[in-house]
Amino acid sequence: MEKKQKKIILFLLALIIVIILISGIIFIFNYNNDNNNPPKPEVSSGVRGEFGIDKNINEKTIDNYLGREDSVYRDMRMLKDPGNYEAIGGDSYLSGFVKGFEVVAYPYIVNVTGLPSKVGDTYKGDTLFTKNDDGTYTENYEESMEILEYFFPKDKYIFLMCGGGGYAGNMKDMLVDLGWDENKIYNVGGYWYYDGDNNVSVKKTANGETYYEFWKVTYHDIDFDTLHKKND
Repeated sequence: MEKKQKKIILFLLALIIVIILISGIIFIFNYNNDNNNPPKPEVSSGVRGEFGIDKNINEKTIDNYLGREDSVYRDMRMLKDPGNYEAIGGDSYLSGFVKGFEVVAYPYIVNVTGLPSKVGDTYKGDTLFTKNDDGTYTENYEESMEILEYFFPKDKYIFLMCGGGGYAGNMKDMLVDLGWDENKIYNVGGYWYYDGDNNVSVKKTANGETYYEFWKVTYHDIDFDTLHKKND
């Protein structure tokens, strides 16, 4: 009888030890995961806040969040924007980008509004969506939402960048309005102000001539001719 009791006691002790070990592993796993998550988006104060640029993850800190498997990185600029961004101290050309960012031009996604008068008009051609006067969005093509979800997957953290922060901020607003989780989308700000270690220069000057090595850019074009107009 005593032997049987000892076996039961040893078994219970072993079971308790196993439960403690499993609980510890689960705790450590969850702790590491929680600490690996980026801080929740927090809008900056002042003028940068008007663009929706994030306080914690921006041009100064984005290097610390590059290369994450749970994230996508999108630069919202065109290779050459028709707008005169030089008039406000920017660059109409995509003269460089942060390593890991892929270009999905915001003006191809939705009609651009609210640009500074000095910039003038940007691209006025076909767009996946139209932003209406009441702030709602109309899908212009049968594939519009599918394309949007492909480039901006809902199950990932989404880091957005552009020249000065405007296109990125507008893109975040649009995604949130259409049902994306605002706590997983970051307006990182503007490449024009980036001075980190992952700069990829596209603009080159040689023999007094300037040219652009756009072949370095991972650029996602939208071929509107292959899409199907809504209600056609």
